[in-house]
Parts: sequence; C-alpha cells; structure tokens
Amino acid sequence: MTLAEPDLLQRGGLTLDVAGARATISLSRPDSLNAQTPDTWAALAAIGESLGEEVRVVVVRGEGRSFSAGLDRSLFTPTPERPGIAALGTVPEDEADLTIAGYQAGFSWLRDPARVTVAAVQGHAIGGGFQLALACDLRVVADDVQFCMAEPKLGIVPDLGGTYPLVRAVGYARAVEICLTGRRVGATEAVELGLALRAVPAAELDAAVDELATALVSAPPKAAAATLALLSGVADGLDPASALAAERAAQVRRLRSLAAGTG
Repeated sequence: MTLAEPDLLQRGGLTLDVAGARATISLSRPDSLNAQTPDTWAALAAIGESLGEEVRVVVVRGEGRSFSAGLDRSLFTPTPERPGIAALGTVPEDEADLTIAGYQAGFSWLRDPARVTVAAVQGHAIGGGFQLALACDLRVVADDVQFCMAEPKLGIVPDLGGTYPLVRAVGYARAVEICLTGRRVGATEAVELGLALRAVPAAELDAAVDELATALVSAPPKAAAATLALLSGVADGLDPASALAAERAAQVRRLRSLAAGTG
C-alpha cells in the first residue's frame, strides 16, 4: 500500500504536510472526534513507507476539539458492506493475526529511531487514540486532554501496540490500573506519570509543538538518529554493559563517518 493510491488519505481521514525536515500528520475527521477505522491504519502505514530520509521529525495531531476518540463505533455494528471487527472472531486464527498485524503497522513505524515523533494531543485520546499517542516518542498535551484505554471495558484488548509503551512509561502496576479501570488521565497526572512531556493551555498547543519540533532537528541528522537508537535500546531493557558496548560501537561509527567527511 502506497500513497500513490489517490484517495487513501481521504478514506483514512488523514492529511499529510511535508515541509523540509518536518512532516505533520493530521487526523481530519473532527465531526467524529477523529475516530479511527482500518483505512486510517492503512493510510498511516503508507505514510510511514513513503517518508523520505530528509524527514527528521513527525508530528501527529488531531483537528478539532479531540485528538482521537478511538475506534469508530460503527465497526461494532456489522453490515453486509462492512463486517466490522467482530468478523475477526470468525476467520482462521492465522488470518486474523495477519489482519491485526497489518493494523499495527500503521503505528509501529512511529517508534523507528530514524526520526523523532511527537504527538500533539488535545481533548479525547481514547483507546486507539491513546495508543496512537503512545506510539510516538514524545507527547505534548493540552490542559483539557483525557487519556483513556477503553478496550477492556468493551470486552477487547489494546492491540495497536499500546501496551508496551504504556508499561514503559508508567510501570506495570499503574498500567494495570489505567487499563482495567478505564479511567481517564488528565493533563497534570499525565505529566506526573511520564505519559506527557509537558502540558500547555489548549490555545498554545500548536505553538509549543512547533517550538519543540524545531529544537529536535537542531542536531546533525546522523548523530541524532544514532543517539535515538541508543536511548531506545536502554528504554527497551538493554543491560548496562550492553548499553556501554552499544555506545562504543555507535561512537566509532560516528567518528569514522566524520573522518570520512560523510557527516
């Protein structure tokens, strides 16, 4: 799937703007609080495949008063034209697994250390919306944000890659509590728990993210990517000795590249 398909972004309810080193992905279905569908995830995956090496920071945002209210509820009401997610329970397991893996691909590329990803989150970030924000490296939130992992309350589980970054951000015990109670986490608590880098008034969200995105591309591209990879490895549980070895290897590659004049 590529962006060469003319209406892929439109079907997915997304817009994409690439300006130099920055790409901005906007969820653009404000009338539905930017609810997500499989087309949304396909379009996200296609964007990830299409971005060139010159793009060093990706901002994910939502139009209107909410970031994303999560899964489009129409998917819980099957029709002949749209069987809905319940249909995954009636097909062979390997087919269902492959389908969900395709959905996850729309989110997983956002954690690639080749670039920094930032979620600008206002209003509702529910279920799939929460998981989309969690897929990004950094989250800046408006003071009206409401994070909620709603899936368990609906009888399903978070399956768009949200469990890993949630536990990594807040720890196992707090992740259990957030997921199983389905409660909402506001801006102040999100910053305290490490779910958000900072919280700002809603009217200042875009400006705060613009400032951050500009600062994030100030380091030379190859050094930034190498540093991201080191930090990601530590966050993923790399032991101290392995982290030291990774730093040595990365630094040797950097110095050789600089000595060769290749940046």
